[in-house]
Amino acid sequence: MQTNLADFIKGTPEGDEAESILRACVHCGFCTATCPTYQLLGDELDGPRGRIYLIKQVLEGAPAGPGTQLHLDRCLTCRNCETTCPSGVRYGRLADIGRNVVERRVPRKLPDRIKRYVMKEGLSRRALFTPALRLGQALRPLLSPALQDKLPPLRRATPWPARAHARRMLVLDGCVQPAIAPNINAAAARVLDAVGVQLFKAPREGCCGALRFHMNDQEGGREHMRRNIDAWWPYVDEVEAIVMTASGCGATVREYGHLLAHDPAYAAKAARISALTRDLSEVLPAFQVELAALVRRSAEPVAYHPPCTLQHGQQIRGKVEGLLRALGVEVRLCGEAHLCCGSAGTYSLLHPELALQLRDRKLEQLAQTGTAHTVSANIGCIGHLQSGTEVPVEHWVELIDRLIAS
Repeated sequence: MQTNLADFIKGTPEGDEAESILRACVHCGFCTATCPTYQLLGDELDGPRGRIYLIKQVLEGAPAGPGTQLHLDRCLTCRNCETTCPSGVRYGRLADIGRNVVERRVPRKLPDRIKRYVMKEGLSRRALFTPALRLGQALRPLLSPALQDKLPPLRRATPWPARAHARRMLVLDGCVQPAIAPNINAAAARVLDAVGVQLFKAPREGCCGALRFHMNDQEGGREHMRRNIDAWWPYVDEVEAIVMTASGCGATVREYGHLLAHDPAYAAKAARISALTRDLSEVLPAFQVELAALVRRSAEPVAYHPPCTLQHGQQIRGKVEGLLRALGVEVRLCGEAHLCCGSAGTYSLLHPELALQLRDRKLEQLAQTGTAHTVSANIGCIGHLQSGTEVPVEHWVELIDRLIAS
């Protein structure tokens, strides 16, 4: 794609990156076949190719308006298009650059600004989010059906193993997961403890930065990244990995090195942190033999929903279902397993109509597997899917934890 960037961005790191990405695009349109919003809306501008054209025009100096902003906002950033693209176009990074430029040029209406501010401040801070969630859960019967749909059921924290081991790994607790599903990291810690690895949390770590960054508060997102780097840095020489149990967070932490590459104080540290980062599904297969000796065989088949941030964002496929099958679990993938469930971080709150259509479509496909239990690898997907079904939805490591404990 030929480009002629405007002076405001030409020669900047973002401009150079955007130009490189734009030039890789050959307009083939393969991406539209796997774009969830294009499938729902049928509008070229609500597919990757159309959005690439919109971003190109803005970066070349064309005016941007509310329509441009809406089409970019509607993108789930599921990055399915990146998996499909034969030219290797890094659409997710281009979308971040384009959205940030449009955000500075197109004023949002006051209600939208208020909603986004509350979400950025409230969701990314555990000290605010946890008590607010507990209050909502206590008042759940008094709330409207729409609000009840957004509130996950109360889940109690479970014991964290107390044993110390020579092999150690860090884990990201994050922002909303400790309140919504505190058992996930505890289950991961117990499973790793059973094979001789100590999993622990660093003080003062928190939100990975994705929430703010993808809502166009990119500098706010980078501040969260720097805070996590500072929290983890004292331990980097004594741990084997920084483990992610939420694939959405993992996709972002893996990009710290890139997103902070032009920060002289943090570039080298960020690259080191990204290199240490592993999804839990990359860690546990190394202990497959040990785990197989510990678990009881499960007679219950399960459906597995692979999150977009795992299969497209991190390009990790087959590891979760491979491990579960090796441990005797019958795993079934649903039809359209490559498509997004509609959670996409804050997307389900900002675009509920589209998100619910995608959720219900995904739940129909999962129901066709004939299972009575669904597992996934990201807290956003788990909560979003659970809000539309009575079928239990949990993290896959919680299943392994139960099979060991039984």
